[in-house]
Amino acid sequence: MKTIMVNPKTVTRQWKLIDAEGKPLGRVATAAARLLMGKHKAIYSPNVDTGDYVVIINAEKVLTTGKKAEQKQYFHHTGHIGGERWITYSDLIAKHPTAPLTEAIWGMLPHTALGKKMLKKLKIYAGAEQPHAAQHLETVSIDF
Repeated sequence: MKTIMVNPKTVTRQWKLIDAEGKPLGRVATAAARLLMGKHKAIYSPNVDTGDYVVIINAEKVLTTGKKAEQKQYFHHTGHIGGERWITYSDLIAKHPTAPLTEAIWGMLPHTALGKKMLKKLKIYAGAEQPHAAQHLETVSIDF
């Protein structure tokens, strides 16, 4: 029996659709990260991008449990001295409805050039409208 070495040119990619309405943020993020990396495929290889394209709709209606909406904070630094900036989850989702999901998914992908390629296959939309109908999206259900 021979071991099959995955070639990026031979990988066939599909388009997956995830509806985030009423689903926990972490469950949606793990499902999306798994699809982006290609871990659901038998040909998965950690050094080759074997994942699919992922479209997430209704990102602004994703749920958080407990008091995370008021207590969870996101951090970034401006690069200047004293440039720490903190923003709560509720403020961030009001300002940029897709940002919490993007941050969560990026945290689950490899932080390398390969991970950046995987993140480019992610499309997140705040509402139910998305322009990818021509790609024949396959709906993915998230059980929780």
